[in-house]
Amino acid sequence: MERIDFRDQIARNKRNSFFLILIVFLILIFLGYVISFAFDKSYFFIIMIFSIFISTIYVFFSYYNSDKIAIASVGAKPADYQKYKMYHELVEGISIASGMPKPKIYVMNSQQINAFASGRDPHHAVICVTEGALEKLEKRELESVIAHEMGHIANFDIRYTTLVAVMVGMIAIISEIFLRSMHFKTDNKGNKAGAILILVGVLLAILAPIFVQLVQFAISRKREYAADATAVKFTRYPEPLISALKKIQKENTFPEKKISKSIAPLFFANPLKNLTSTHPPIEKRIMALERM
Repeated sequence: MERIDFRDQIARNKRNSFFLILIVFLILIFLGYVISFAFDKSYFFIIMIFSIFISTIYVFFSYYNSDKIAIASVGAKPADYQKYKMYHELVEGISIASGMPKPKIYVMNSQQINAFASGRDPHHAVICVTEGALEKLEKRELESVIAHEMGHIANFDIRYTTLVAVMVGMIAIISEIFLRSMHFKTDNKGNKAGAILILVGVLLAILAPIFVQLVQFAISRKREYAADATAVKFTRYPEPLISALKKIQKENTFPEKKISKSIAPLFFANPLKNLTSTHPPIEKRIMALERM
């Protein structure tokens, strides 16, 4: 089996994520371009200002409070040092290995083996693991899962996901306003070309939000591969991470009903068990790790 270096895996996934974000941006521009022809340009200008204003407020609040929002949404509690001493020591060890400050650490009430990280940068980061992970994982397995989450922090994944979420939100807002405005639209172009452009605009408004959400899922999957590779970089061995993934694979747990779809991409393993997954298949993650 041909082996790959974790540095190559990290670089490859970062490039892929950049191009996926570029696709979302181009869809936003193209959607706006088509709609500007279907409607009066001054009208569309007002729509764009409104959309950008709402999105800017959203990204500012979400970006600077991403750690607090994530922790509050799952009802996680701070990890007591005496009760979770090994957990603290493992995080401290990975912090030293990665050269990053120790993040605040939390525990979530769940029997699933899972974890997530959030925060806008290494100095404003949190890590949360489930009680199931603390109970069911061996020490080196837990260390590798923590290293994976530290990889998300090191790779500034929150910046990527926040940017894409804002772009997706802008496209959804523009598409929704466009479709609703069709009820009040009168044909002032009076020609076949104008009717075709309006039809194209309607199709784009319907399909674009669906497509960019799929792109958002793809970006999330790429970031998981990169975080797996970064975990190997921090611990220098992929075997415990593979073992942890195999334990998750064998688990027969119900979806976490209290976790929203917006938070699900942050987790180590998909907590919702749905078909449109925000994570790559565990089998493929194991195969990539076995080649390192």
